[in-house]
Amino acid sequence: MAETKRDYYEVLGVDKSADESTIKKAYRSLAKKYHPDMNPGDKEAEKNFKEVNEAYAVLSDPEKKAKYDQFGHAAFEAGGGGYGDFSGFGGMDFDISDIFSSFFGGGMGGSGARRGPVRGEDINVRLTLDFEEAVFGVKKEISYQRIQKCGECSGTGAAKGTTPKTCPTCNGAGRVRVQQRTPLGIMQTQKTCDNCRGTGKIVEKPCDSCRGNGYIRATKKLDVSIPAGIDDGQRIVLSGQGSDGRDGGPAGDLYIFISVRPHSMFERDGSDVYCEVPISFTEAALGAEIDIPTLEGTEKYEIPEGTQTGTMFTLRQKGIPVVNSKNRGSLNITVKVEVPKNLNNEQKELLQKFAEISGEGSAKWREKFFKKFKRK
Repeated sequence: MAETKRDYYEVLGVDKSADESTIKKAYRSLAKKYHPDMNPGDKEAEKNFKEVNEAYAVLSDPEKKAKYDQFGHAAFEAGGGGYGDFSGFGGMDFDISDIFSSFFGGGMGGSGARRGPVRGEDINVRLTLDFEEAVFGVKKEISYQRIQKCGECSGTGAAKGTTPKTCPTCNGAGRVRVQQRTPLGIMQTQKTCDNCRGTGKIVEKPCDSCRGNGYIRATKKLDVSIPAGIDDGQRIVLSGQGSDGRDGGPAGDLYIFISVRPHSMFERDGSDVYCEVPISFTEAALGAEIDIPTLEGTEKYEIPEGTQTGTMFTLRQKGIPVVNSKNRGSLNITVKVEVPKNLNNEQKELLQKFAEISGEGSAKWREKFFKKFKRK
């Protein structure tokens, strides 16, 4: 039984109402995901890649898309079941390599068609910082892999002292036209030139360093200044620090994604910082000057008498710097009253006297509280 083809819209994961830009964006994402260079030896990925290319070849062409929307796959099959006259397809120009030419990496193996300048790949790097490094900023050296022009041949792929020659088969176009007789008539197609593998050039003596490819994978080290106040999940973009472009195309960008380790004492919310500080029963009752932690170190702070546990004190401009600004968030200190434990007899007697003098030992002390629960 013949394998049933999937709906082209389903293959690309778009709706039938999707515009040209949406279809193109979906295609590029899937083509990159399933490309053989990214999945060496994976037959399933190879199958998906061909399926994605076939779907895009139809949906990216307004005329083919219209026929597909009307007749489905039958529009491109011999003996289309009486759906219409398909004789106009005799001169159809269908070349899968054309579709993929905008994707960098397809040319790395020399199989893609020449289509002019191609932008280099963007590169993602994850950088983990300590809490203090994120707060105050830091300079970090990062190391990552990128595709770059071969230094020996300057990207030509030819050995020193030689230059690539124009392919005589395709005259530098990278593609050749082929005519094939089908049940629909003579079909004219384009295919990648076998002689130059789509590059349009012939390297007679390949460069030893890159083996004629013109590009190599190399490790790059870079000093990066991390701004003060950067937060977990944010990113830094360095333009032109990704992989080199091809055929005069610009380099891609480097994206640095930031992770921040948690702090043992401080909790962060945006540019504000929160911290819990213990105080004694006596300090809470009488008030006191206590030591509190800040991002810069310890400092003195006066708490008023009668401070209750859970009270929060806010110190303006003591929090985390706002990125690229002179402003800072707030430092929020919450006090927690520590109830004394393991009292000796003398301490217990003194507290009992205090309770009697203040009336804490009588039932009247809670009368106001329980009045809230009396029924009207």
